[in-house]
Amino acid sequence: MGDPLHRLQAGRHEQVNVALVPRVLVVVCDSWGVGGAPDAGEYDDEGADTLGHTARAVGGLRVPNLEAIGLGLLTSIEGVAPRAGPGTAHGWAIELSAGKDTTTGHWEMMGIRLDEAFPLYPHGFPPDIVQPFERAIGRPILGNEPASGTEIIARLGEEHLATGSPIVYTSGDSVFQIAAHKSIVPLEQLYDWCRIARGLLVPPHRVGRVIARPFEGAPGAFVRSPERRDLSVPPPGPTVLDALRAGGVHVYGVGKIQDIFDGRGIDEAAYSDSNDHGVDLTIGYLGRPGPAFVFTNLVDFDSKYGHRNDPEGYAAAVEGFDGRLPEVIEALDGGVMVITGDHGCDPTTPSTDHTRERTPLLAAGLRAGPHEIGAREGFGDLGKTVASLLGAEVEGLHGTSFASLLGFPDQDRRLE
Repeated sequence: MGDPLHRLQAGRHEQVNVALVPRVLVVVCDSWGVGGAPDAGEYDDEGADTLGHTARAVGGLRVPNLEAIGLGLLTSIEGVAPRAGPGTAHGWAIELSAGKDTTTGHWEMMGIRLDEAFPLYPHGFPPDIVQPFERAIGRPILGNEPASGTEIIARLGEEHLATGSPIVYTSGDSVFQIAAHKSIVPLEQLYDWCRIARGLLVPPHRVGRVIARPFEGAPGAFVRSPERRDLSVPPPGPTVLDALRAGGVHVYGVGKIQDIFDGRGIDEAAYSDSNDHGVDLTIGYLGRPGPAFVFTNLVDFDSKYGHRNDPEGYAAAVEGFDGRLPEVIEALDGGVMVITGDHGCDPTTPSTDHTRERTPLLAAGLRAGPHEIGAREGFGDLGKTVASLLGAEVEGLHGTSFASLLGFPDQDRRLE
């Protein structure tokens, strides 16, 4: 009973404070960066600006709904006026953790700051990783290099079809990715190989994520299929998600959220196969009764366009999400939404890797405004704000609530 996670779980449904809103939605638009990270130069990302450069590359974005909640106030975005309407708030967050990957960004949002980045493999994985993995799956691997996922399956896909050897690759992130054609390697076998890899990748090779990358199609026309799965390192301790559940709040994950947190602190989750599907799932969870936190990751921006240096596709995806925003805001039904990102992935740079950038904090569903959130030092401020809005007690986690900047009383005042 001394373990803090155990204590949180044991206290499930013991409401501590009074919720200010019935539900909170956080939408992580995966890789939405707005430039200007103070330490971008340390990551060779100086000048990166995912949304600003994407807009410039296509001659401007047409996103009236995002404009109305303040997107144009965060960086110079061609086609997006610097304005914000009532019931909204705008600002940005600066990451404090070491790294610029999905796991690090999401964990920091929920109160865990990492001082040491996950290991990277710019020259591929060493023999003490590869050889045990090959022995465990009973066949050699192909690749073992940093690569774009679409490029490496185009280059090695035929050899994979002929040999049955999986394609293993990494990137500028801490990932061990395994690609296999669904006609050669059934999905469950691919997932099993990923579980084997996850078990073998122990310190000092404890990569952030092992990713299953199934693909299909014929040579010359291989395409990724939507059954991707991410096996993350478990969080090193309790997160805001655990505190919410302990306080009687239902926690729902959409997209790869359940994988990023290894299922911890989540009541129910659903994988999505596209941004639109993720929005549909989100709206469904927002309709559930009781106090709720819906945590959504929309990955298409990053996986389909950012990593492929495709600003046209990225821009179209942003405009597509903008078109769904009125449905999402209506589904809040008295709740609050915050749109953010977990890192950047500027599709106009030579690299296909993530970029170290500030991320948006765009809120809607507020009673007044527009409010200025300003610059928040640390992604963890978002998680603390979610907890404050939903009346959950959070101790020992990084971050400071900005609920008062959204027009709500802060938690300390409510406890007087």
